[in-house]
Amino acid sequence: MSTLTGQRPSGPAPHRPSALTRYGRPTGLTWTVLRLHRTALYVWGAALLTVVAALVWMHAIGPDARAATGGCDAADPFPMDCGIIQETEAHKIYANGLALVSACVTYLMYAVAVWAGAALTGRELESGTARLAWTQSVTPARWLATRLAVPAVLLTAGTTLAVLLGDWARRAGNQELFGGWFDTNVFISSGPVAVAYALAGLALGALAGLALRRALPAAAAALAAAYVLHEVLDRFRMSLWPAETATGLSALRLPNGTLVLEHGAVTGDGERLSTSMACVGTDSAAALERCVKGSGLTDFWTTYQPESHFWPLQLVESGLLLAVTGLAAAAAFALLRRRHA
Repeated sequence: MSTLTGQRPSGPAPHRPSALTRYGRPTGLTWTVLRLHRTALYVWGAALLTVVAALVWMHAIGPDARAATGGCDAADPFPMDCGIIQETEAHKIYANGLALVSACVTYLMYAVAVWAGAALTGRELESGTARLAWTQSVTPARWLATRLAVPAVLLTAGTTLAVLLGDWARRAGNQELFGGWFDTNVFISSGPVAVAYALAGLALGALAGLALRRALPAAAAALAAAYVLHEVLDRFRMSLWPAETATGLSALRLPNGTLVLEHGAVTGDGERLSTSMACVGTDSAAALERCVKGSGLTDFWTTYQPESHFWPLQLVESGLLLAVTGLAAAAAFALLRRRHA
């Protein structure tokens, strides 16, 4: 009778599954983001599985690739003697495979920025999907937070996995086969800076989409912003941590794995010659003394970044990228709040 009269039945209300776990799967805004951008999710998952499979393979053939260098080791003090003795099929697959994976991880930022600008925010604003969500008890701030948080978690997890597996695969081979630690692709794909680049691309793309509210212009603007950020940091990377300077014989015989920033000599008049390569390769103090007397020079100096500076440089660059990410995200929220206050 209570049903016919419109009254609610007495007793406790029936239990309803949580919005995040209903029917064993995520719902609400999280599920909406995953469902709306499922194509990008599938592409990301397929790309990640491909990278994982490739790196596992690189690790498996690493010992065979190492044998192609005749036992050469990165700690060898004479890097010129560290050449490839016999090129094998394993060497070519290992070197080219790691180079390709490193490039994919390094330039992931561009793809993320374009997608975030074009699809994550730009297309939803252009098509009216975002405004429809705002009329269904979803605030603009919550809408944007979900669209940033969900891909950020997926990007962080996937990129971290690729970086860890990449380091695992490199340790199985030899440094001479995939470049120095300071090479752009190796540096970015070997540490937390790879994750920071991906997150920066996400924030820049989202900001571009909110600012322009059209997919194609937002994608172009996000790509341009990601390119500028990437190139600026790449150019000034080795200035983010103080370099070291060696003089005398030490300046002429730096350990393998060192990045030389500047090398020069000092004349008898005290003038510093920054382009002089005199006496480079001298292998003893006596030979250096003879070379100095014959060249009229009094000393040598080299400014360099040792391999031990890899982690300080990684952390400083990551910090800068995360600061850019935070500023871009804050600007996106401020822009959204101003337009829908």
